[in-house]
Formats: sequence, C-alpha cells, structure tokens
Amino acid sequence: MITAWEQVEIARKAERPKSFDYMSHVFDEFMEFHGDRAFGDDPSIIGGIASLEGKYVTVIGQQKGKNTKENMKRNFGMTNPEGYRKALRLMKQAEKFKRPIITLIDTPGAYPGMGAEERGQGEAIAKNIMEMSVLKVPVICIIIGEGSSGGALALGVGDKVVMLENSVYSILSPEGFASILYKDAALYEKAAKEMKMTAKDLKELGIIDDILKEPKGGADQNPEFVYEVMKKYLKKTISELEKIPVEKLLQMRYDKFRKIGR
Repeated sequence: MITAWEQVEIARKAERPKSFDYMSHVFDEFMEFHGDRAFGDDPSIIGGIASLEGKYVTVIGQQKGKNTKENMKRNFGMTNPEGYRKALRLMKQAEKFKRPIITLIDTPGAYPGMGAEERGQGEAIAKNIMEMSVLKVPVICIIIGEGSSGGALALGVGDKVVMLENSVYSILSPEGFASILYKDAALYEKAAKEMKMTAKDLKELGIIDDILKEPKGGADQNPEFVYEVMKKYLKKTISELEKIPVEKLLQMRYDKFRKIGR
C-alpha cells in the first residue's frame, strides 16, 4: 500500500495525462474557445465544447505542461483571474444552451503574483464558486492530478466531485502545510498523511462522491484504461443527472456543500 506522500508524487508526475489529453481521448471532438472578454486569454485554462458519443457538453480544464517549455507556456497550471473568468464565461454559455459541464482540476494553486492580485484574483475565485453553485445544468468536477487551494475550488463546485485514484485534493501543498504548522517544510511526508488529501481519505470523509480507478503506478502507465473509465463514468452520470428536475438538482447541490461545510 502506498503512502499519502507517494500519491502526491504520482499526482505530480510530468508524464501523467493532462486536461488536454482527456479532452482529446475521452471525447469524440473538442472545439476550444479563448479569452475572458475583459483582459486576455489565460493558457493555464483550456475550455470549449466537446462531444461525448453524440452528447454535447462543455469541458473546462486546468492545463499543466509535460516539460519545462510547456509549463512556462501554461504557467505551471497556476491560473490568473482572466483564466477563471474565461471558465465562468464558458459555464454561463453552457447553461444558456443547456449543456452539461465537466471540469478537470489539476493545479498547485491559483497564481499568487502581484498582477493577479491587482486584477482581482480573490474576487474571480469567489465569483466562480458562487456562480457554480446555482448553474442550472449538471456539473461534474474531476480532480485528475493535483487539486490545491482556491485554485482548485474555483472549478470544484458540482453535483458530483470525483477524483482519480492517485490524485490529491487539499487546502495547500504538504510542503506549505508543514512549513506553517510544523515550522519545518522537511516534514512534508508527515503533513501529507495528516492532511487526509488522498481520494480514499476524502471519500471516507464524504468530501468527494466517487473514485475513478487507475492502473498500478498511476494513470501514465496505461492512459487508455483511464480514458475509458472516465468516459463510462461521464456517460452514466450525465444521464442520471439530466433526469433530475433543475430545482431539485440545485437543492441537492446546495445541501451537498452545506453538509461538507458543517
């Protein structure tokens, strides 16, 4: 049995499939949209319309790179305010045209730069959380790698919150947790265990709804297996959620997160 820290290392692997890999292989087609219609286009967020065996959905994902050059382009998966606003624009578009929404979460956290703060980082994250709570279409959020801090929460309010088996979901990194609470960043392995950030821990705590199976060693060992697992889950879950009346769906979403907050 692997430790919590070992799962963090798997979740952070450069070879692990990223959002665009899932968009390319889980869905039959994908058309990307750009820009927040206010400031610019943030390449750490990829989003657009996709087809899932004839069913049109909106897919939005945080994109890390697989090498240094790609990570520089994608800002290591750390999103600026315009990225969250682009995501919200696409969510509202999906609501207008009654398309289910799927978010793919993979970030070490929102970008903490001065420019991001000047452009309203906190407000952008808060607004996404507020708006996602009342979207009148099914919303499925999937943590595919590293889901940390408000950067993950800004895409993490849905009817179903799901994790890949070796992904992690937490308020901050184990290194940051250890530095703040233990005053020693070297105690990151202890922190990872205490934080209860693995899929198994969070399922037992009722924070997430389901766990998607991965091959031994992580999703990069057999990506096709994980693509198929995700496709089957999405087809089944979207079908189930679309049968629920909108008013009931919204009430269930509200009750779900109120329960978690208690």
